[in-house]
Amino acid sequence: MPQVAIFMGSISDEEKMRPCADILKDLGVSYLFTVSSAHRTPARTEKLVAELEADGCQVFICAAGLAAHLAGAVAAKTTRPVLGVPLSASSLGGMDALLATVQMPPGFPVGTLALDKVGARNAAWLAAQILALHDDGLAAKLKAKRQGFIEAVEKAAEGLTQ
Repeated sequence: MPQVAIFMGSISDEEKMRPCADILKDLGVSYLFTVSSAHRTPARTEKLVAELEADGCQVFICAAGLAAHLAGAVAAKTTRPVLGVPLSASSLGGMDALLATVQMPPGFPVGTLALDKVGARNAAWLAAQILALHDDGLAAKLKAKRQGFIEAVEKAAEGLTQ
Protein backbone atom coordinates (compact mmCIF):
# COMPACT_ATOMS: atom_id res chain seq x y z
CA MET A 1 0.00 0.00 0.00
CA PRO A 2 1.59 3.30 -1.04
CA GLN A 3 1.60 6.10 1.49
CA VAL A 4 2.16 8.64 -1.28
CA ALA A 5 0.90 8.70 -4.86
CA ILE A 6 2.88 10.65 -7.45
CA PHE A 7 0.83 11.44 -10.55
CA MET A 8 2.36 12.98 -13.66
CA GLY A 9 0.22 14.33 -16.48
CA SER A 10 2.54 12.91 -19.12
CA ILE A 11 5.41 10.42 -19.37
CA SER A 12 7.54 13.33 -20.60
CA ASP A 13 7.35 14.68 -17.02
CA GLU A 14 9.25 11.70 -15.58
CA GLU A 15 12.71 13.28 -15.68
CA LYS A 16 11.50 16.31 -13.73
CA MET A 17 9.62 14.20 -11.17
CA ARG A 18 12.13 11.37 -10.67
CA PRO A 19 13.85 13.25 -7.78
CA CYS A 20 10.56 13.13 -5.87
CA ALA A 21 10.43 9.34 -6.08
CA ASP A 22 14.14 9.06 -5.25
CA ILE A 23 13.76 11.06 -2.04
CA LEU A 24 10.71 9.08 -0.90
CA LYS A 25 12.57 5.82 -1.62
CA ASP A 26 15.60 7.01 0.34
CA LEU A 27 13.36 7.87 3.30
CA GLY A 28 11.65 4.47 3.16
CA VAL A 29 8.26 5.95 2.22
CA SER A 30 6.17 3.68 0.02
CA TYR A 31 4.86 5.36 -3.11
CA LEU A 32 3.19 4.85 -6.47
CA PHE A 33 4.76 6.67 -9.44
CA THR A 34 2.42 6.81 -12.43
CA VAL A 35 0.99 8.79 -15.34
CA SER A 36 -2.60 9.97 -15.32
CA SER A 37 -3.95 12.98 -17.15
CA ALA A 38 -6.75 15.21 -15.91
CA HIS A 39 -7.76 15.80 -19.53
CA ARG A 40 -6.85 12.67 -21.48
CA THR A 41 -7.66 10.07 -18.81
CA PRO A 42 -10.03 11.66 -16.28
CA ALA A 43 -11.73 8.32 -15.50
CA ARG A 44 -8.33 6.73 -14.77
CA THR A 45 -7.42 9.62 -12.49
CA GLU A 46 -10.69 9.39 -10.57
CA LYS A 47 -10.42 5.60 -10.25
CA LEU A 48 -6.81 5.75 -9.03
CA VAL A 49 -7.65 8.37 -6.40
CA ALA A 50 -10.58 6.31 -5.08
CA GLU A 51 -8.57 3.06 -5.00
CA LEU A 52 -5.50 4.62 -3.45
CA GLU A 53 -7.49 6.47 -0.80
CA ALA A 54 -9.35 3.24 0.06
CA ASP A 55 -5.98 1.49 0.39
CA GLY A 56 -4.71 4.12 2.83
CA CYS A 57 -2.72 6.51 0.65
CA GLN A 58 -2.13 9.62 2.76
CA VAL A 59 -0.72 12.22 0.35
CA PHE A 60 -1.12 12.87 -3.37
CA ILE A 61 1.60 14.64 -5.36
CA CYS A 62 0.51 15.85 -8.79
CA ALA A 63 2.79 17.28 -11.45
CA ALA A 64 1.64 18.80 -14.71
CA GLY A 65 2.50 21.50 -17.18
CA LEU A 66 0.48 23.72 -19.49
CA ALA A 67 -3.10 23.92 -18.15
CA ALA A 68 -1.94 21.84 -15.15
CA HIS A 69 -5.37 20.74 -13.94
CA LEU A 70 -4.19 17.41 -12.54
CA ALA A 71 -3.71 18.56 -8.94
CA GLY A 72 -7.09 20.28 -8.95
CA ALA A 73 -8.80 17.24 -10.45
CA VAL A 74 -7.31 15.08 -7.69
CA ALA A 75 -8.19 17.62 -4.97
CA ALA A 76 -11.79 17.48 -6.18
CA LYS A 77 -11.88 13.73 -5.45
CA THR A 78 -10.14 13.48 -2.06
CA THR A 79 -9.83 15.24 1.27
CA ARG A 80 -6.24 13.98 1.67
CA PRO A 81 -3.45 16.52 1.18
CA VAL A 82 -2.70 17.24 -2.47
CA LEU A 83 0.66 18.76 -3.35
CA GLY A 84 1.05 20.32 -6.78
CA VAL A 85 4.26 20.61 -8.76
CA PRO A 86 3.85 22.93 -11.74
CA LEU A 87 6.07 21.98 -14.66
CA SER A 88 7.53 24.20 -17.34
CA ALA A 89 6.25 22.77 -20.61
CA SER A 90 5.41 25.75 -22.79
CA SER A 91 6.74 29.04 -24.07
CA LEU A 92 5.30 30.62 -20.92
CA GLY A 93 8.10 29.06 -18.86
CA GLY A 94 5.82 27.34 -16.39
CA MET A 95 3.84 30.44 -15.41
CA ASP A 96 0.71 28.89 -16.94
CA ALA A 97 1.13 25.73 -14.86
CA LEU A 98 2.00 27.69 -11.72
CA LEU A 99 -1.15 29.80 -11.94
CA ALA A 100 -3.35 26.80 -12.76
CA THR A 101 -1.96 24.91 -9.76
CA VAL A 102 -2.05 27.69 -7.19
CA GLN A 103 -5.46 29.20 -8.07
CA MET A 104 -7.83 26.68 -6.47
CA PRO A 105 -11.32 27.48 -5.23
CA PRO A 106 -11.93 27.60 -1.46
CA GLY A 107 -12.36 24.17 0.09
CA PHE A 108 -10.25 22.37 -2.54
CA PRO A 109 -6.70 23.42 -1.69
CA VAL A 110 -3.56 22.31 -3.42
CA GLY A 111 -0.27 22.96 -1.65
CA THR A 112 1.75 24.37 -4.52
CA LEU A 113 5.50 23.88 -4.69
CA ALA A 114 8.18 25.34 -6.93
CA LEU A 115 8.57 24.50 -10.61
CA ASP A 116 10.18 21.36 -11.97
CA LYS A 117 12.89 19.40 -10.09
CA VAL A 118 13.09 21.79 -7.13
CA GLY A 119 9.34 21.47 -6.66
CA ALA A 120 9.56 17.69 -7.09
CA ARG A 121 12.15 17.44 -4.35
CA ASN A 122 10.24 19.70 -1.98
CA ALA A 123 7.00 17.83 -2.65
CA ALA A 124 8.71 14.67 -1.42
CA TRP A 125 10.08 16.42 1.67
CA LEU A 126 6.69 17.98 2.46
CA ALA A 127 4.86 14.69 1.96
CA ALA A 128 7.34 13.03 4.32
CA GLN A 129 6.80 15.80 6.90
CA ILE A 130 3.05 15.25 6.72
CA LEU A 131 3.51 11.51 7.22
CA ALA A 132 6.01 12.10 10.03
CA LEU A 133 3.28 13.73 12.11
CA HIS A 134 2.23 10.17 12.98
CA ASP A 135 5.50 8.30 12.39
CA ASP A 136 8.31 8.91 14.87
CA GLY A 137 10.76 6.82 12.84
CA LEU A 138 10.23 8.93 9.76
CA ALA A 139 10.46 12.10 11.85
CA ALA A 140 13.88 10.95 13.08
CA LYS A 141 15.01 10.29 9.49
CA LEU A 142 13.93 13.79 8.49
CA LYS A 143 15.84 15.33 11.39
CA ALA A 144 18.95 13.36 10.43
CA LYS A 145 18.67 14.49 6.80
CA ARG A 146 18.31 18.11 7.91
CA GLN A 147 21.41 17.76 10.08
CA GLY A 148 23.24 16.41 7.04
CA PHE A 149 22.22 19.50 5.04
CA ILE A 150 23.50 21.75 7.84
CA GLU A 151 26.81 19.91 8.01
CA ALA A 152 27.26 20.10 4.23
CA VAL A 153 26.84 23.88 4.28
CA GLU A 154 29.22 24.25 7.24
CA LYS A 155 31.82 22.06 5.49
CA ALA A 156 31.49 24.11 2.30
CA ALA A 157 31.95 27.32 4.30
CA GLU A 158 35.06 25.93 5.98
CA GLY A 159 36.51 25.06 2.61
CA LEU A 160 36.17 28.64 1.45
CA THR A 161 37.51 30.31 4.59
CA GLN A 162 40.70 28.30 4.91
